[in-house]
Amino acid sequence: MNEASPIPEGEWEPGEDAAHPPKAGAMQGDLTQGPILKTLMLFSLPMLLSNVLQTLNGSVNAIWVGRLIGESALAATANANVIMFLLFAAVFGFSMATTVRVGQSFGARDLVAARRTFGSGVGFCSVVAALTGLAGWFLADTLLDLMSTPGASKAQALAYLQVIFITLPFGAVSMMVSMGMRGAGDSRSPLYAMIMVVLLDIGLNPVLIMGVGPVPELGIAGSAIATAIANLGGLVFLIWRIYRHDLPMRLRGPELGFLRPRRDELAYIVTKGLPMGAQMLLVSSAGLIMIGLVNQLGLNASAAYGASLQLWNYLQMPAFAMGTAVSAMVAQAIGADNHERVDAVANVGMIANLVLTTAMAALIVGFDRPLLSLFLGWDSPAMPIAEHIQLICTASFVIVSVTMIMQGTLRAYGVVIAPLIIMGIGLYPGRLGFYYLLEPQLAGDAVWWSFPFGSVVTVALTMAYYRMANWRKSR
Repeated sequence: MNEASPIPEGEWEPGEDAAHPPKAGAMQGDLTQGPILKTLMLFSLPMLLSNVLQTLNGSVNAIWVGRLIGESALAATANANVIMFLLFAAVFGFSMATTVRVGQSFGARDLVAARRTFGSGVGFCSVVAALTGLAGWFLADTLLDLMSTPGASKAQALAYLQVIFITLPFGAVSMMVSMGMRGAGDSRSPLYAMIMVVLLDIGLNPVLIMGVGPVPELGIAGSAIATAIANLGGLVFLIWRIYRHDLPMRLRGPELGFLRPRRDELAYIVTKGLPMGAQMLLVSSAGLIMIGLVNQLGLNASAAYGASLQLWNYLQMPAFAMGTAVSAMVAQAIGADNHERVDAVANVGMIANLVLTTAMAALIVGFDRPLLSLFLGWDSPAMPIAEHIQLICTASFVIVSVTMIMQGTLRAYGVVIAPLIIMGIGLYPGRLGFYYLLEPQLAGDAVWWSFPFGSVVTVALTMAYYRMANWRKSR
């Protein structure tokens, strides 16, 4: 890490004198001091709310699509969204590496290094997103064929996906900016931006789908255009807030040159980000295979799975938020050379995550029919299938949520290869291996039972590595 640079004037807390360095913990966004549970909850709560709002946005959009266009359109968005998750996985890896690096520099009070990493991440992500969106526009049809997308929904999925691809940079860059700000201890600004995104997306979806006044009826493509406009609005808001409130990650004057990635920063972002992105890509690719297997069970099974995914997205929100919060807190503790705090942060994170995730799982299973009816309709032929799926699969997301906290700690130390290998074993020999071995005996149920089996494998391997491997030496 670079030698700590002085904190620029204007970065002090009110009442501090630039001639006298602030006490530890006085800097805005410092996560290295204070009670761990309180700090973790206050930092992760805006991320949890942001994730819930993002998922709620997707759920409301699914309701608009399902009710205004039909179940074939809902199945189409389920297929298209799996591909989009595949693409955002790569961006997430680079974003998470940026978060860790920013957090380490911020914990060491080196704001110049933090801004340099932030700028490199944003600049690199912008180029990657633009190239990926362009390639996706041409490959969308082929990707849908590889997923065995039902013919009844393929044309709609293609129309939806091509619009999403071409507007990919808006959402990708917004993600990178948000993650970098979280590394500097700011989880509220991304929340405010997400509120704007949700309001725009929910409001524009019915207008562009059905057509209102001079706005033409665009069908499923209108839903994708609404999402693109909302993502652009959220990105503009984030940039405005950074400069309006002079937040730590703002770049001015010569600092704008940081947007051109430096070799040392890019080396960290790429070497650490690629395995983290690859881990998400493993999840996405396994999801592509699973939805292909589900599609073979028929349109009703595909619609039921799409509705179930909406509920499972909510179930994973506490773990995603806590995992990101733990990464940021541990990274800052490393930068501050406070390694004693690391284990306490991880343990508190695991307990808090389990409590929240278990409570949400109980609500989802207990009220599955009313919740599923939001997407399928109360008398939909897909409803019994969806209820059956919930009973079998929901617990698997509670089980695997534990690994997100442990992996958050490992990421902060730069340990990225072992979690990638473990995830690959859990998803392929674990989940998919279970399906192919037991499909002759369980028939269609082999798809659903493969979820809890794969989760148990992943958790067992992660816990063994976390407890027994000497991974702290990697730092």
